[in-house]
Amino acid sequence: MAEKPINLNQYRKARARDETRKKADENAARFGRSKAEKALEQARAEKARRDLDGHEQE
Repeated sequence: MAEKPINLNQYRKARARDETRKKADENAARFGRSKAEKALEQARAEKARRDLDGHEQE
């Protein structure tokens, strides 16, 4: 007897999930930043704002 029949709906959905996951991984590698990187950038922007405000003339 031959192999077990394949459920095409399950195969189609699994393939779609795999493609979505692959695209998400590519986007995370391209655009993603860690929480520490985001916090560091925010801290630097805050310091720059404070320094600029400190140089303000009245």
